[in-house]
Amino acid sequence: MTGGPGIVTWLPPDGGVIRRGRRVYAADGHAVPLIYGRTPLWRTLSVGARGRDVRVVERNLAALGYPLVVDDRFTWATAQAVKAWQRRLGRPRTGTLTPSDVVVQPGPIRVASRTGRLGGPASGPLLTVTGLKRQVVADIPVDRQQLAVRGGKVTITLPGGKTTTGHVTAIGTVAKAATTGQPGQGTETATIAVTITLDHPAAAGRLVAAPVTAGFAGAAHKRVLAVPVEALLGQADGTFAVEVAGRLVPVELGLFAGGLVEVTGVAEGTRVQVPRP
Repeated sequence: MTGGPGIVTWLPPDGGVIRRGRRVYAADGHAVPLIYGRTPLWRTLSVGARGRDVRVVERNLAALGYPLVVDDRFTWATAQAVKAWQRRLGRPRTGTLTPSDVVVQPGPIRVASRTGRLGGPASGPLLTVTGLKRQVVADIPVDRQQLAVRGGKVTITLPGGKTTTGHVTAIGTVAKAATTGQPGQGTETATIAVTITLDHPAAAGRLVAAPVTAGFAGAAHKRVLAVPVEALLGQADGTFAVEVAGRLVPVELGLFAGGLVEVTGVAEGTRVQVPRP
């Protein structure tokens, strides 16, 4: 996120949560607050202006407790509400708003990292921010995108080895080519972005941004027999067997998961030989 003109005089801490009306940063000693909306301010708003950006400002002023009619017209009443808000913020009471006076985001934000510095120009990159939902964005190869199904369950391994679960909430539609030094290889390793929302956000603790491992379940088979993968014995003809009471029993393989493999050919409760590590 980039700022506007001036010198940076305050930045929020990493991990900080910023809600409507609270300052995102300060430039030249003046707070630059957050407002909610999907239409950014792209011009100076003053009496007579009309448009969706006016509605965004008026909706936020009303939510902050300033009485006015919310529509798409910047009226004298809108200007009075802006002046009252500017007074609370300690800014000059102009009754107008410029794009650099506020930060527009769809909702509350969390500070992932600070990229600006105190005393530096506010016009450059200042912050990396995220929404409040604990989400994982995984890049998966295009040729394996069938693993990602909206609503599908995903196992997430967090830093330190702790695991939790999530579900797929969004699947990208634009493939991103990998950067390689060889012509044509980028398309072979192209990926799409898959967004995963954690089922238990508290499992991430205080983490704001961190590398994780996402495990997708390609299919699920219930009420099947499984043996440890280490019990499989490859045969010369390409088949597999397991050792039961000193003899080899041919088996057919199914799904692999969690160090186990689905098998048919042995009865439930059969003890199979597993080589010592």
